[in-house]
Amino acid sequence: MSREPATPVTAPETDGQPPRTLPVADRKDSLRALAPAIGRMRVRLGLAMTLLVAGTLSGLAGPLLLGRIVNVVADGRGTDAITGPAVLLLVTTLAGSVLIAFGMALLSEVGEGTLARLRERVVAHALDLPLERVERAGSGDLYGRVSEDVRQVADVLKFAVPTIVASVLVIGLTLVGLAAIDWRYAIAGLTAVPIQAAAARWYLRRSPRVYADERAAAAARSERILNAFAGVSTVRALGLSSWQTGLVRDSSRRQVELGVNTVTLRTGLFARLNIAEFVGLSALLVAGYLLVGSGDSSIGAATAATFYFIRLFDPINGLLSVLDDAQQGWACLGRLVGVTLEPLEAVPAEPAEPEDTTLALRGIGHSYETGREVLREVALDLAAGERVALVGVSGAGKTTLARIAAGRLTPTRGAVRYGRAPVAALDPDRRRHSIGLVTQEVHVFAGPLRDDLRLARPDADDAAIEAALERVGAREWALALPDGLATEVGDGGVELTVVQAQQLALARLVLADPGLAVLDEATAEAGSAGARLLERAAEAALEGRTALIVAHRLSQAVAADRVVVLDQGEVVEVGSHEELKRAGGPYAALWEGWDGAR
Repeated sequence: MSREPATPVTAPETDGQPPRTLPVADRKDSLRALAPAIGRMRVRLGLAMTLLVAGTLSGLAGPLLLGRIVNVVADGRGTDAITGPAVLLLVTTLAGSVLIAFGMALLSEVGEGTLARLRERVVAHALDLPLERVERAGSGDLYGRVSEDVRQVADVLKFAVPTIVASVLVIGLTLVGLAAIDWRYAIAGLTAVPIQAAAARWYLRRSPRVYADERAAAAARSERILNAFAGVSTVRALGLSSWQTGLVRDSSRRQVELGVNTVTLRTGLFARLNIAEFVGLSALLVAGYLLVGSGDSSIGAATAATFYFIRLFDPINGLLSVLDDAQQGWACLGRLVGVTLEPLEAVPAEPAEPEDTTLALRGIGHSYETGREVLREVALDLAAGERVALVGVSGAGKTTLARIAAGRLTPTRGAVRYGRAPVAALDPDRRRHSIGLVTQEVHVFAGPLRDDLRLARPDADDAAIEAALERVGAREWALALPDGLATEVGDGGVELTVVQAQQLALARLVLADPGLAVLDEATAEAGSAGARLLERAAEAALEGRTALIVAHRLSQAVAADRVVVLDQGEVVEVGSHEELKRAGGPYAALWEGWDGAR
């Protein structure tokens, strides 16, 4: 029985630099991003505002009618005199509630539509970002923006914005009604405004920084958790579980601390609002007592004024309290729009057209940190249709060189040419279709299996999909799934094995049909039997293509046309398997250790 070689487990190659997060948009850029989406829904927005104004005006009739009823009672008139105002009060209250409900619902719909268009723009831009830029920022940062931040902005547009608009209308029109009764009542009620304004100013000075820090801490925690799961095998093999748990715990503690700051901030805001309500209501009651006592106002007018002021409690508190959500929403919106501010790969005015599938790397050097080179003066040529295996110990620079060859990473120095064109001069779309990359980290997209494969070629019919699966040895099990190609896979669907997931990746490569394929340890996650199956699948998928293979198992090197040995970022040997084995150099030592461990 064969077994895997007892090679040491090491962490995957990383750039060694602290993550550089994606940009965060300021308020001007955020508003500029929202404007086109809002403009497309201006008719619905106008209708929503009309309904809200009409509903608010209907609600203003309530305190006046209550004041009239109080006057009727105070004058000692019969109950017949109360019937009319009471019925009118019921009608206006009901009408106001219905109009405001419809207006709020319509305003929420406008917000949802605006967010949908913004989300589509952000996701489309994110998918077109250079891969190395996304990796430098950290997948947790981008994931947090297109998931948690989107949800926060959605809540703000659906709930906070309608509340703010309705509250502003109610406050403004109610103050007009209060002044219409007697300007002195309005002055008394306005004594609460300086306290409320001071509370809002105190809150707004602190909240942007507090919420921005909290969101950044949430993104950092997500990054830690994603890294923990992505490298779980390495962490366990090296006995670093406690260390990794500590990192997650520290990032979680940091987010909790910042979360407590947000609660403290909200508590301070509400305490100040309660003081403002007490001061304003006291001033209004004193004004009513003096005006009624002097005969300048009726009891009904004083009652109406008091109800108007009390009616302001909810919208004012609602307005200031949703500033909490609005500030979080602004912070999240800035992070969302910031994704669209990150420059995409430059597209040349006249993209060069590659005429063949040769690959040439000249003087390649790369450093993730100043003074620490991962690759040094690497030169490598692949003829059309040639298959080259890249081998070496962990940390030799194989993955870095593979990503550079695939055009996913820009080298610090040197040039990469595909056919007659510099890889950097290729249109990004053309580059993705001309050069395919398959790594050991394969993602199965949630949804029907058919759709997962069509990501590589959207126009592929079932016959083409089955042919690609057949080529990589996956057709039998794929068609045996409960619903065949329509079976839901990925999250929430049928869970595929590591080997099956990698076969899907190779089938996507077949469908995309690139001239050059780069395989970066594409069989590393499978066991012995699975690895042999994937090697056969990879052999079939690479047929007719130029290929650079980062070999996890040296059996892949045996089947290659040439073997390139990397050591500490430099090419130290080049030749066929047999030539290098006879030479007795680094490759021979690697082969002896691997062959003896089988």
